[in-house]
Amino acid sequence: MTDSNELLKKVRKIEIKTKGLSQNIFAGEYHSAFKGRGMTFSEVREYQYGDDIRDIDWNVTARHNRPYVKVYEEERELTLMLLVDVSGSRMFGAQGVQKREMIAEIAATLAFSAIQNNDKVGLMFFTDKIEKFIPPKKGKKHILLLIREMLEFKPESNGTDINMALEYLTGILKKRCATFIVSDFIDTHDYYKSMSIASRKHDLTAIQVYDKREAQLPDVGLMKLLDAESGEMKWIDTSSKKVRQAYNKWWYERQLNMNVTMQRCKVDVASVATDEDYVKSLMGLFKKRGAK
Repeated sequence: MTDSNELLKKVRKIEIKTKGLSQNIFAGEYHSAFKGRGMTFSEVREYQYGDDIRDIDWNVTARHNRPYVKVYEEERELTLMLLVDVSGSRMFGAQGVQKREMIAEIAATLAFSAIQNNDKVGLMFFTDKIEKFIPPKKGKKHILLLIREMLEFKPESNGTDINMALEYLTGILKKRCATFIVSDFIDTHDYYKSMSIASRKHDLTAIQVYDKREAQLPDVGLMKLLDAESGEMKWIDTSSKKVRQAYNKWWYERQLNMNVTMQRCKVDVASVATDEDYVKSLMGLFKKRGAK
C-alpha cells in the first residue's frame, strides 16, 4: 500500500498540472470537440415550412388532425467514460516516464476538462478482465477519487483484452457517451468487431501511450527481457540484425493493424511516446474532432 502522505502529494501534483492544462489550454478545444454530439427531445410544435418530415410526430398529428414535429435540443451535459489499460506492459519505461504515469496524467487531464463543462466522468480499469468500474458522476471530489485510483490501483491480472473491455462498455452504458480508451494497444486479440459496435453506440476516441524502446530494439548484445504480461523471461541477442529486423517488423505490423482497425471503425487515434509532450497530441486530436 502506498504511503498515504506520498499518495496525497502525487494526487495534488497531478491535480495542479492537469487542472491548469484543462482550464488554460483545453477548455475551448474539449468543448468544440465533444459538445453537441447528442440531441435530446425537447417538445412538439406545429409543422412549419422547411421542417424535416422525418421529425413528424405521427401520434400527435393524428390526434390534432394537422402535422406536428418533434423538437430536439443539444444536450448541455456530456458523460465522459475513461477506459484505462492497467495491464502489466504499462509498467515499462525506458525513456521518459513510465507508461503508467503518462496514462494516469492523460486520463486526469481529460477528467478535469470534463468537469469544467459540468460533465459526468466514469472510469473503467481493464486487463484481460474488468478490474474495476466506477460509474459516471460529477464534481471535483469524484475526479480526485478517480486520480487516486489511477495511482494506487493494483490489478489482479497482467494480460490485455481490449475486445472484452469494449463489449462490457457497450453492455453497461445504454446512453451515448464520449469514451476515451487509453492503452498501449499491445494485445493479441482481434478487437475490430467490438470496436466497430462500440464506436457506433458511443463517441469513441483512442489514445495510444508507448515507449520508443518498444518500437525498436537497440544493438546492445545479449539482453534479458521480461514479458510483463506473461511473466516469461527470455534472452535475446540484439546484436543479430535478423533478430532486430524481426522485432521491428512485428512492431510495424502491430501499429499498422491498430491504425487500420481505427480507420475502419471511424475512431480517432493519437499515439504519444513517453518522452513526448502529450499536450500537443491532445490538442491536435481535439482540433481534428472539432473541425468535423
